[in-house]
Amino acid sequence: MTDRLIPAFDAAQRESFGRAPVSYAHRLLETGLFEDEALARQLERHPAELFDINIFHYDADDQAMLQTGTKGRRGGAALLEAAKAGRMWIQMRRIQDHWPELAEVMRRTFDDLSDHVPGFRPVQVTGQLILSAPSAKVPFHADPPGVTLFHLRGEKRIWIYPVDETHMPARSMENIVLEQQTEDLPYHRGMDAAAEVFDLKPGMAVAWPLHAPHRIENQGSFNVSLSCDYQTWRSRMTNGAHYANGVLRRWGAPVLPADRAPMAARAALWGASLGLRRLGVVKTRLESYERAFELGDEPPPPDKALISPLAMR
Repeated sequence: MTDRLIPAFDAAQRESFGRAPVSYAHRLLETGLFEDEALARQLERHPAELFDINIFHYDADDQAMLQTGTKGRRGGAALLEAAKAGRMWIQMRRIQDHWPELAEVMRRTFDDLSDHVPGFRPVQVTGQLILSAPSAKVPFHADPPGVTLFHLRGEKRIWIYPVDETHMPARSMENIVLEQQTEDLPYHRGMDAAAEVFDLKPGMAVAWPLHAPHRIENQGSFNVSLSCDYQTWRSRMTNGAHYANGVLRRWGAPVLPADRAPMAARAALWGASLGLRRLGVVKTRLESYERAFELGDEPPPPDKALISPLAMR
């Protein structure tokens, strides 16, 4: 295995990273951490409370509903076989806290990215290991932190959309950071005309601008990916500005959209958001979901414990 897990970027990749959708190569597979045996061990030992296990259902317009499940008590090999079946999507959150070898790989990977991209210095990186069945899809959504996705096994297609009021309204991101709605967003197929599309194979990675909406479809094979959320001081200030703007909007005050505010204004709003969070002026509306199945069981009927991801709870 070479020392570099991320080969050197060319000029276009350096310029695009964090500013536009961009793909690049990685060598994480050379670590040997993502074979069936290693995945089964991690499925068995990963804390149950850090699992997201979902089956998504789609209407004629590809708007999603979901059912959530639990890890259960099966062994790792059985859990892996369940993950390979049907339309299941499984995420092991905070993977770096519970898999030391992968935590070291993540550290080396982001050291390489910092060397390749001028000024890229994340202050926090969190990993989610995602296992998804051959026909699994992830609906149209946006993440508050920066994200880069390292694809490891199988093939998937990802659509990445512009960060504008048509695809990512400022009020929606305010509601997301205020925990007034999930990360899922309204979608119709006409939006695809504005998307950049990447077909990911093992050894490819893709990154996109902060808050860029995206959706994913597996292409008929079992998939494994490592999704890394990262925070920079710029993203923290931008999300803090969205939080403060969301509160100000509720108070009837005028706001300047966070993505158009000068950095000095974002910094001031971020400072205000810290105090507003401590005061708890906005209560979360996201509650626990009813779990419809246990991983490894037969999939539940599509009308059992069905949840609208867009619903404010």
